[in-house]
Amino acid sequence: MAVDDDLRVTDAIVIPATELTWQFARSGGSGGQNVNKVESKAELRWTPGGSRALAGLDDDTRAWVLSRLAPKLTKDGELIVISTLTRDQIRNRGDAALKLISIVLAALARPKKRRATKPSRRANQRRIAEKKKRGEIKRTRSGRDD
Repeated sequence: MAVDDDLRVTDAIVIPATELTWQFARSGGSGGQNVNKVESKAELRWTPGGSRALAGLDDDTRAWVLSRLAPKLTKDGELIVISTLTRDQIRNRGDAALKLISIVLAALARPKKRRATKPSRRANQRRIAEKKKRGEIKRTRSGRDD
């Protein structure tokens, strides 16, 4: 995945490469001398509030996505994704892009509406019978007759 490619989240949401800001830095952690020489840490920034990618969504869905992303945004409204997974900048770019896609997909997902259910009469009878059985076992354990 190249730095200047658009990110396809879904068919309806494609984040233009012009809205993405890449920064690279030296990554900490293991890697020996490589850590001191190579800027392998990839940082991807995107501002969803003013993005054309979300403009194609209906108002309700757009508001939903922005509200789900709100806790992850900086004060400036940017979503920052960092990847230091590998010692290779190119693979970290791809990983950061995949992380951004998964974050947006997770924000799109709406929870299923809960349908109230009720245990069947037979299930209640089984539960009560099991409770009585356990109580009987405990009562006989003490060794005295009640």
